[in-house]
Amino acid sequence: MAIMWRNSALAHRHAEIGGELEDWNGMGTAWFYDDTPERAKADYEAIRTKAGLMDVSGLKKCHVVGADAAYVIDRVTTRNVEKIMPGRSVYACMLNDQGKFIDDCVIYRLAVNSWLVVHGTGTGMEQLSAVAASKNCEVIFDDDMHDMSLQGPVAVDFLAKHVPGIRDLAYFGLMQTKLFGRAVMISRTGYTGERGYEIFCGRKDAVHLWDSILSEGADMGIRPVQFSTLDLLRTESYLLFYPGDNSETHPFEDETCGDTLWELGLEFTVSPGKTGFIGAENHYAARDKERFKIYGVKLDGITPADEGADLLQNGQSVGVVTYGMYSDVNKHNVGIARMPVACAVAGTSLTVRNADGTEIACVASEMPFYDEDKSIRTAKG
Repeated sequence: MAIMWRNSALAHRHAEIGGELEDWNGMGTAWFYDDTPERAKADYEAIRTKAGLMDVSGLKKCHVVGADAAYVIDRVTTRNVEKIMPGRSVYACMLNDQGKFIDDCVIYRLAVNSWLVVHGTGTGMEQLSAVAASKNCEVIFDDDMHDMSLQGPVAVDFLAKHVPGIRDLAYFGLMQTKLFGRAVMISRTGYTGERGYEIFCGRKDAVHLWDSILSEGADMGIRPVQFSTLDLLRTESYLLFYPGDNSETHPFEDETCGDTLWELGLEFTVSPGKTGFIGAENHYAARDKERFKIYGVKLDGITPADEGADLLQNGQSVGVVTYGMYSDVNKHNVGIARMPVACAVAGTSLTVRNADGTEIACVASEMPFYDEDKSIRTAKG
């Protein structure tokens, strides 16, 4: 049974438009406004062609402050945090002592000794708190801070009407400003593969900002988007979701759960030459010892792969599709899969078998499928 011990100030707004609040990370989250293929398609297309507004306050927000804050974050994450200047952020991973992935996060440097670490459903906050216990540092969980994600090609045009300088905000940059008269922090981050922004605000301002964005942005095609849309967007943008793509959901037959960054394709999150982070030695020792690889598949036709569909080679089950989707906008039928290392070569012939027995021919494919050179999400001006 889910225990929802957190609540969003926007919960009643979601309910008013049919939101089905389900537990995510301890918070009632609007997975669906209308659990139909038509709504899923419309919300996906809104973000790919216009813009969508989503409540992502279920992410855990941890302030890490004090003289030893940089040390604590450096110890817990894979990035060299001393290279992050105030006003910048970076995507990072967290490992356990065995060098296995336990969480990912975005690290925001707000000031010299003030940081914000935003993470998902893993144990990032516990790891930060454990390392900070003996240091001149505090880890403060902040559920007053709400997070709205405005994603899509018209997001910058909308914000430019209200926020001076927003066009100059670089990818993974952040700014302290105001929006519709309320104090906000806006970061150029997201989880969609689009040029998008996250708007952080206090609980008391969340409803005002939500209503204002949707009202003022309606003529530009901005609409509220259900949380489940992220699965479609992230799949074609190669943005992994813990634990959905991990062995915690798709366990090994003869090993305990836990995936390496090499297997997940996340080794790029380790700053070059960095040592001393939790699990570092075992992370480096695991190189070239992958038990599987996360890799893409492109399917024939328009029937998408089921979540958890079998991946076959020569009639034998060799892996699993963690999530699949078909895009009318981009005219591709794609999925993220866990497969043998030998299969993770572009063009390898495979077959997807859905739960109803339907078999679909496919080939292994490099990811991302959308915005392959990341020019959309990083665009300037």
